[in-house]
Amino acid sequence: MSKIHSGFFDIQAAPIFPVILCGGSGTRLWPVSRKATPKQFGKLIGRESLFQSAARRVSGGAFEAPVVVTGDPFRFTIVEQLADIETAAGAILIEPEGRNTAPAVLAAALWIRAQSPSALMLVMPADHQIPDSRAFQLAVRAAAPRALAGDLITFGILPTHAETGYGYLELAPGARTTADQPQPLNRFVEKPDAARAAEMVASGQYLWNAGIFLFSVDAIIAAFARHAPEMRTAVAASVAAAKPDLSFVRLDPKAWQDVASISIDYAIMEKAENLSVMPFAAGWSDLGVWASVMQESAADANGNVCSANTTALGCTNSLLKAEGAGLHLVGIGLEGMMAVATPDAILVAPLSESQRVGEAVAELRRKGIKQADISARDQRPWGWFESLAVGSSFQVKHIVVRPGQALSLQSHNHRAEHWIVVAGTAKVTIGDQISEVGANQSVYVPLGAIHRLENLGDVPVEMIEVQTGAYLGEDDIVRYEDRYART
Repeated sequence: MSKIHSGFFDIQAAPIFPVILCGGSGTRLWPVSRKATPKQFGKLIGRESLFQSAARRVSGGAFEAPVVVTGDPFRFTIVEQLADIETAAGAILIEPEGRNTAPAVLAAALWIRAQSPSALMLVMPADHQIPDSRAFQLAVRAAAPRALAGDLITFGILPTHAETGYGYLELAPGARTTADQPQPLNRFVEKPDAARAAEMVASGQYLWNAGIFLFSVDAIIAAFARHAPEMRTAVAASVAAAKPDLSFVRLDPKAWQDVASISIDYAIMEKAENLSVMPFAAGWSDLGVWASVMQESAADANGNVCSANTTALGCTNSLLKAEGAGLHLVGIGLEGMMAVATPDAILVAPLSESQRVGEAVAELRRKGIKQADISARDQRPWGWFESLAVGSSFQVKHIVVRPGQALSLQSHNHRAEHWIVVAGTAKVTIGDQISEVGANQSVYVPLGAIHRLENLGDVPVEMIEVQTGAYLGEDDIVRYEDRYART
């Protein structure tokens, strides 16, 4: 039986299912964040990725295991990163194609209602920074009674400055931006220019729109039926025809073709009448640009934020970040600058131009430059690899296979491979021959030979692969067996 005590949520009232939206490419944090390796999986601040921090933020207590909505390329990264923090998802829903936040939220709501008809769902992006998890959990609990009563609740952040990169929430007359309970919401406001942002913050009647929501599954599904009935029909068909794939749930692609691409704000929240806003003032950032990353990081005495593998000489109020083994970044005499280096790309610009990094990525795409979207390190379900050297008829790779993982049983039509194991012990299959290959040992895989490498140990297997042949593309793979169900 439901219980609500003194206006504060009791954990017996209804289960809360966190829904972590894990799509997007985060191009404004290029070159660290790219389409193939978006920012939510990177360690921009601290020792955990933003996705891991989001999952940890809503673990235990009144929260059920999270439901993650994502795309096919990231499914194994999600499983791996959750395992690294010793947790697991209640479900990982795979969208056939990204369609913005509205369809993702609805698909999660329909899936959750089938498991728990009386549930609340807490929708949040995977890539936000909220340092005080306890304060956030208390805010969710404070908002839950209104959500149980049928309100659609959005979380609003108390502004610390006149920000032009966020949307705003205008509170109804008499509502308080510092209240510890949900407040009546007047309207959503698009990202303003600097003058308008300053006016809104000075008025004391506006909060930043965090893109975090709490509502019952019944309330949000009813809102879709009223305000977006065509989407309600198409997404419901896709969820009903969803199929399991290993530990994932694949939404039906045929029905998904009829789903419009639109945000939850535009599709529902700006049209609904049963709205409330839960103020939150304990610290938040969407880490959307490098200036935000700098603001949320610890600076030195000169106002610089410097990662490992960097040296700052005579620099002030600057960001220096280097990612990649064997890479060292040096800044001299920089003032208010950002310098971000990865093994295959470097970004240098004033911090005041952070919002324009997305423009640079668009220009790189226009020029057909692969670094716009593809990282030097290529993630795979079994681990990762990166190319060390490439020529007209050869390629050298550094390959890492995680414990308990294996490459597919495969062959190549255009290349042969030499494997040199430098750490760990690999079980190697070549044709009918099976052998163990340890550190400082090597094997040769002839062109056309059916082969596989497995890591049966408890430490990663690292090896150097030398490919030789007329064609070295990643599509030259014929798979005969694959534990990750890749085709």
